[in-house]
Amino acid sequence: MSYSKHYISLVAMLICAAWTAHAQNENSSENNYASIIRNIELFNSIVKELNMYYVDTIDNDKTTEVAIKAMLDEIDPYTEYIPAREQDDFMVIATGEYGGIGSLISKNKKSETIISQPYFGSPAQKAGLRPGDIIIKIDSLNVTPEWNIEKVSSMLKGQMNTAVKVSVRRPWTSDSILSFDITREKIKVNSVPYYGVVKDDIGYIQLTTFNDKSVQEVKDALINLKKQNVKSIVLDLRGNGGGLLDAAVGIVGHFVPKGTEVLKTRGRLKQSEKTYKTTQEPVDTKIPLAVLIDGSSASSSEITAGALQDLDRAVIVGSRSFGKGLVQASRPVAGDGLLKVTISKYYIPSGRLIQAIDYSHRNAMGEAIRVPDSLTTVFHTAHGREVRDGGGITPDVNVEYPEINRLVYNVIRDSWAFDFATKYASSHSSIPPVDEFVITDDIYEDFVNFINPDEFNYDKVCETILEQLKKAAKLEGYLNETTEVELEKLESLLKHDLRQDLELNKSAISEILAGEIVKRYYYESGEVIEFLKHDPGIDTAATVMHSPEKVRQILAPPQQ
Repeated sequence: MSYSKHYISLVAMLICAAWTAHAQNENSSENNYASIIRNIELFNSIVKELNMYYVDTIDNDKTTEVAIKAMLDEIDPYTEYIPAREQDDFMVIATGEYGGIGSLISKNKKSETIISQPYFGSPAQKAGLRPGDIIIKIDSLNVTPEWNIEKVSSMLKGQMNTAVKVSVRRPWTSDSILSFDITREKIKVNSVPYYGVVKDDIGYIQLTTFNDKSVQEVKDALINLKKQNVKSIVLDLRGNGGGLLDAAVGIVGHFVPKGTEVLKTRGRLKQSEKTYKTTQEPVDTKIPLAVLIDGSSASSSEITAGALQDLDRAVIVGSRSFGKGLVQASRPVAGDGLLKVTISKYYIPSGRLIQAIDYSHRNAMGEAIRVPDSLTTVFHTAHGREVRDGGGITPDVNVEYPEINRLVYNVIRDSWAFDFATKYASSHSSIPPVDEFVITDDIYEDFVNFINPDEFNYDKVCETILEQLKKAAKLEGYLNETTEVELEKLESLLKHDLRQDLELNKSAISEILAGEIVKRYYYESGEVIEFLKHDPGIDTAATVMHSPEKVRQILAPPQQ
């Protein structure tokens, strides 16, 4: 079917070219309209001819979806077609609700589907499913390694109050085959999985997405924290890829006066131009506020952080955000599908657009271009501080995070920590409270012994570089008896010793192990509490928040 793929891509590009011409030349609408009609007729003609004469039967639904995807990929990564069968997942993102058993699932080393984390209070958790359980059967169907995550997930989801039977194989237990009769419920994915008091007097709120429940969840957390007499607030948006624009406006509204402008949107169509202001009374406009961001904070996260920065209401802490300044809306299309299409760009209070990549200009390879820092424009916050457009939100205070080396990365990637936590939980019915739990020397020694050296995959970077050095030395004529002896010495010094490497990285690996073990007993909130014990981000934010003078200096107008 390679020929059909070529035809699909060709037709997709033709339609895309017509659409782009229509978008860029508004003064010649008649010519653009004629171009669109002509290319649609061309597409129809090619489809007809292929169906009539191509040697094999063509799956028209599949090839049409591929053509649509190829066309949309030429525009931007956020404009996408969502067929009817995939709209449930789309609605989960918007509403934070779905019908199902309430558990995250993933694949293990053998490509088996496993329960990775039941939500606390969910049907899966109440029924007794545990992290590490290998799903072997759903109702009467055997789940094989060939089943992808999407297929298993669709089998577990369903209408509320319907029953599903899940059979699992539980590692490290004597009666390993277990079956659970579970009644599906409405699953609410909390956008605030944890909030609490940290560093003695700081109210911490973790926000993981922006859905239609987020504004109220953040408000509830904020009110409860204020009742505990916290002196400042840290809103954690790290890893938050965004969501609903209105939710971002509502959350900003908790911290600024009613009627404050948060952003403006501008697009080709008049109806795309809109000014968004806060509409509800704030919770607190004075309490010192820090917002944590990183490279995965995008879209609505950047609206929230950027607006609070532009209004000089919060100190932004962390690393530069992703840089998504585009707004999408969903439009119904034929066949009960949805087109999620970029309709406008958003501009936060200073007037800046934080979009990092210009999809309307591409290099010779057809790749979209990131806006160079040298071409960004200076804007000013409410107090006159300089901020820049293009390239996301730059924090007021940077956080330096330790780099993860290849050994620690492999412990995570290959699920050694996850599998050990599963084994540990199988023989320990409880652990101390999160604040008291630590990875003891005995626990760590058990972990070291748990790893099978023959199955541990090393990314042998040093050995690879050394081999390249030998080849280069030989090619350049430097490889002689003396250099060979020295290279052999270097090779012996750099040779991997798994036990020694695990001991050298004990501190970093212990933090990972603790997080995996804790969430077996205290679920997502426990994992967050454990993570915050060793988090440079919250440490840096706390240092700033504990110094009112530092906050004033950061947010003060620049000295003339």
